[in-house]
Amino acid sequence: MKSANTRAMVALVIGAVLTLAAFIGTFFWAAVPDYGTVSQPKYSFSARHPEAIDERLAHDYIGNRVGYEVEVVTDEGTVTGTLVAAEPKEGSGDGADAVMLATVATASGEQTIEVTKDDEVTAQIYNYGKPDWGQKIFYFHVPIAEISFIVFAVAAYFSVRFIMTRKREYDTKSRIAMELTMTFVALTMATGILWTKAAWGVWWQWEPRLTTYFIMTLLVVAYFVLRNSVEDEERRALYAAAFSILAFIDAPISFFITRLIPSTHPVIESGGLQPPMLITFIIAQIGMLFVGYAIYRLRMGEMELRDRIERAKTELEG
Repeated sequence: MKSANTRAMVALVIGAVLTLAAFIGTFFWAAVPDYGTVSQPKYSFSARHPEAIDERLAHDYIGNRVGYEVEVVTDEGTVTGTLVAAEPKEGSGDGADAVMLATVATASGEQTIEVTKDDEVTAQIYNYGKPDWGQKIFYFHVPIAEISFIVFAVAAYFSVRFIMTRKREYDTKSRIAMELTMTFVALTMATGILWTKAAWGVWWQWEPRLTTYFIMTLLVVAYFVLRNSVEDEERRALYAAAFSILAFIDAPISFFITRLIPSTHPVIESGGLQPPMLITFIIAQIGMLFVGYAIYRLRMGEMELRDRIERAKTELEG
């Protein structure tokens, strides 16, 4: 057990160093340090899934880009300039032609354009005097979310082992993995809400990824409610194992749903990150893996020590 705890502490130190390196990288390497003119990937609110855009989504997305240099492409032509305002068109909504009015400041003056679901609005350059918090939260939000899926899979795996063998050690490993899942799920939700506000201008959006992950959060909470509501130890372990396996079904659904149906949640595509951004992102992922492993092993060490103490007390009393 001593060597296991030593490995856990080494992993914790490595994870902390890598996470700190990723944090520094987000400010001084993966983005322009002085927060001046930052080139961003071309952004479109309609090009990917036009059918997913309604009045509210268009306003949340484009309205949050006021101050950007934008390009609006409609049937009547292309307008390039600075986005001054973006408001929903009165009376428009799902099925309506014009979902919003975009006011763009051009060299010849301001123009107000009716933007439909079939039109394209891209934001290319943005001059700002503060960090792009949405971009910086991304480097930690995604690795944390990935770890939540991984440890949930570990919990489901040990639940299957417990049902097959009925060995208590597998129930313990599954429960600790679920504790870690709850921790990373909570961190994912917190960082996700902050990212949503920074990137979309709203605190929450009922889109497929957020909705399915929220359901997963409720299932993880329900797991602990179930464990605390059953008094018999054997039945508690069996019910909890069965529930964690069923609950895990939502994890791959939540992970792949943005690739299966229209969603406004961003998806990282191959080649979608520039080298400094990609390296920072990978460092954050590796660091989070080490941290997750370290926490799991330290918690297991605590449980193993507690079991040894209980066995020693039983032998002394006997």
